[in-house]
Amino acid sequence: MRDQVQKLQSLGISARCLNSNQTPEENRDILEDVENNRVKILYIAPERMDNLDWIETARKINISMVVIDEAHCISVWGHDFRPSFKRILNLVKLLPQNFPVLATTATATKRVEEDIKIQVGGNISSIRGNLLRNNLSLYVIKTESEDAKMLWLAENLNKINGTGLIYTGTQVDTLIYSKWLNYVGINSAAYNGGMDKETRVNVEKALINNGYKCIVSTNALGMGIDKPDIRFIIHTQIPVSPIHYYQEIGRAGRDGAKTLILLFFNPAEDLSLPRRFIETSKPPMEKYEKVIEILKKESLGIYDIARRLNITVTQVNVIKADLIDQGIINEVMVDRRKKYEYRFGAATLSTKTFEQQRRQKLLEFDKMIKYLDIKGCRMNYLCEFLGDEPQQNCGKCDNDTGISITPPISELVKNKLVEFKESFYPVLEVETTKSNLTNGVAASFYGFSNVGETVHNCKYGKGGEFPEFLVSLTLKAFKSVFGVTKFDLIMFVPSTMSGDLVKNFSVKIGKALNTPVSDGIIKTRTTDAQKSFKTGLLKTDNVKNAFTLKNEKEVVGKSILLIDDIFDSGATMKELGRMLTQHGAKVISPIVIAKTIGHDS
Repeated sequence: MRDQVQKLQSLGISARCLNSNQTPEENRDILEDVENNRVKILYIAPERMDNLDWIETARKINISMVVIDEAHCISVWGHDFRPSFKRILNLVKLLPQNFPVLATTATATKRVEEDIKIQVGGNISSIRGNLLRNNLSLYVIKTESEDAKMLWLAENLNKINGTGLIYTGTQVDTLIYSKWLNYVGINSAAYNGGMDKETRVNVEKALINNGYKCIVSTNALGMGIDKPDIRFIIHTQIPVSPIHYYQEIGRAGRDGAKTLILLFFNPAEDLSLPRRFIETSKPPMEKYEKVIEILKKESLGIYDIARRLNITVTQVNVIKADLIDQGIINEVMVDRRKKYEYRFGAATLSTKTFEQQRRQKLLEFDKMIKYLDIKGCRMNYLCEFLGDEPQQNCGKCDNDTGISITPPISELVKNKLVEFKESFYPVLEVETTKSNLTNGVAASFYGFSNVGETVHNCKYGKGGEFPEFLVSLTLKAFKSVFGVTKFDLIMFVPSTMSGDLVKNFSVKIGKALNTPVSDGIIKTRTTDAQKSFKTGLLKTDNVKNAFTLKNEKEVVGKSILLIDDIFDSGATMKELGRMLTQHGAKVISPIVIAKTIGHDS
């Protein structure tokens, strides 16, 4: 939205957007301008239809047209169905029959197109363009490992003209690939939904201004970006459907110039992640039933439901949207706070649509897998899947030209990757204005190397003490972030279930750094293992006020290195940072052996 608003404003069109990254004051000022007819085009996310300030404003303003962009999100058969898009239809149905409504999408199958027409209703007609993109050269590169993808990029990315995007399957991969490319001298930046607003905005601006050779991103980046000269798009992970793939590669080469499109595929490993996305797109049915049962007893908000049932906030949002859609629960406002209540007499939960959607997604994924091995024109395959009539071959893809891309990889680059894996240390982002806690560092990601496997074996597989290579790796991580900083004291997180592993590990670190080690942090009550909780809310609740000190004077005015074995949501470190600050610690800096990949925060 930001990018499109800037473009329109540069053309002299009064455009604004409402979004949650702006302050409430900024959004209120925009609404005031809208009420006073000072805005021609207003962009809002469909979720805004629930916002009270927007609802009150919508009653007062003179709307002359409603445009539904990414209209495939209306349809349950669309590749990015979002229940909140249904709220737009509620507005549309209140409008006069002759009121202009425009629904647009670049990626809709015939089935989705027909569903959109039915749902929008009224006297609607459809205009369908030609999907063939003659300037895109599509290639598939089969690899034997994730390392092979990283090696190929290091060897060849600077040989590709212009700037582009590299899409990964997870947020963590955006960090790993970006750090790797910078390590070998390729100017890149990571982008994902877990980053703060300022970082995302800066990366977006740099992309527009060719500030990097590439941006490594989840598919969160690119939608609506007004950059016609993206010269390459590379996927390190197979998308879940040809529709997703066509949409993502369609962000490149909009100026009509020659553009390279690459898809890496490792048959041994790359099928599990998209299958998991499909299988977990809907929570298990027992979680739906639990939400229904708890709402029969009382009205609750999203976070209350997540806490009571130990369900992630993401899953609660999916469940409540489906239950509203089926008329099983209602959304109500209590003291300007949204809550959800059971509709007594409602029909039983129907899973028929869920199963149909799941089967449809698996069929689409099968079509994506077939794309990898087709002998004919790759562009034609994608266009025909989306409902185009057969066209002439693109003449640019690897199948049409007979040219494959599999250049050899030098030993120099292979050695570089070994060095990188031993020197890539994830940041622990825990800094807060509420304590003297600083950001810290982990020796590795849990699943990036053999570190996680070793930690797991020591904790749960009777593997004994953490081995010396973990001590050495953690000390390297320490040096990379803290350099020669001298801490007054080392403290460690008291274990819930792994005995003296962390204590003994901390003693080894203390000996190497010539820093005294204290066992002064103690628990005031029993806590459960953090991994037993599915939401960051409960992880925070689990450790709140759960620690104190044997000797409060020990930490007054001290700079403390705080050690643990595994970092997940950061709840424990934040709670200890708060407690140690309260007792007078000057600085608290965390360091751990491994940071987990992904959590619900």
